[in-house]
Amino acid sequence: MRKLMMGIAAAVCAGMLMGGTAMAEELLPGGGTNILYCITPSTSNPFFGTEQIIAEKVGTELGYEVKCFSHDDDAAKQLELFEAAITDKAAAIICDNAGADASIEAIQKAYDAGIPTFLIDREINQTGLAVSQIVADNAQGAAAIAEVWVEAMEYEGKYAELLGLESDTNCHVRSENYHSVIDEYPDLEMVAQQSANWDQTEAYEKTEAILQANPEITGIICGNDTMACGAVQACIDAGRDDIKVIGLDGSDEAAAYIKTGEMVGTALQQIAQITEDAVNEADAYLKGTAPEEEKQLVPCIAITADNVDNLSSFVYTEK
Repeated sequence: MRKLMMGIAAAVCAGMLMGGTAMAEELLPGGGTNILYCITPSTSNPFFGTEQIIAEKVGTELGYEVKCFSHDDDAAKQLELFEAAITDKAAAIICDNAGADASIEAIQKAYDAGIPTFLIDREINQTGLAVSQIVADNAQGAAAIAEVWVEAMEYEGKYAELLGLESDTNCHVRSENYHSVIDEYPDLEMVAQQSANWDQTEAYEKTEAILQANPEITGIICGNDTMACGAVQACIDAGRDDIKVIGLDGSDEAAAYIKTGEMVGTALQQIAQITEDAVNEADAYLKGTAPEEEKQLVPCIAITADNVDNLSSFVYTEK
């Protein structure tokens, strides 16, 4: 009896292992059409506009019909767009998501419908649902541009921080890695920290209020370029050309401020490359080849007055 039970147990284990291997190797089939959905935050931010432009360009070149939509950082709207993709029998979804936790439901629905999702720029707090999560190395990028900023500040002074959307993992990663550098210098003191939700107008208004309440500040660190540009313009309008501002993205608008000396620098997220990689991975996956890793990091490039001429439309080209 004991040998029989051991044999049954061994057979069950073997079956589970075989089943697990089969499941691990089984690819989602897609919805059956050649439609590729690209879902991003609002394209009023050129960073997200670039995602849609690149997805449409590369997808069309590969023979897909590309449909682009914006969820406006609204998880409910994002869910509706995923449901539309399912109804449309989309082959795959490229998505810059609306929240690390709030997006899981939508991606799960696509997964259950057999439609693979490829995440760009922002991660979710779960693995195994998206085929890939391709993001800029925000930790490395934030630390790199923070090093530039502390040197510009001459390692002392009071400063403020504008945070991004606090439901976004990138908000916390960037802030933590700014501080991993800045907090090493005891003569740098943060006197204000507020969220401007990645928004330029909100950043302008928050900066105005911070300058009024803390006229002694000489620096502002921002979680993205959109907020940094709002902060720079508020400083210009207040006659404060002494304030050292950094952002993170690598936008053309930030580059223009860097060229005029009104912004210290930014860290380029290579979003054009990230989006191109995601579309190519989607195409390869639908043809039977899955990426080796779900989580993929693309390094950032610190952009300053020294190399800003190499930057255009989120693409860095050595000259």
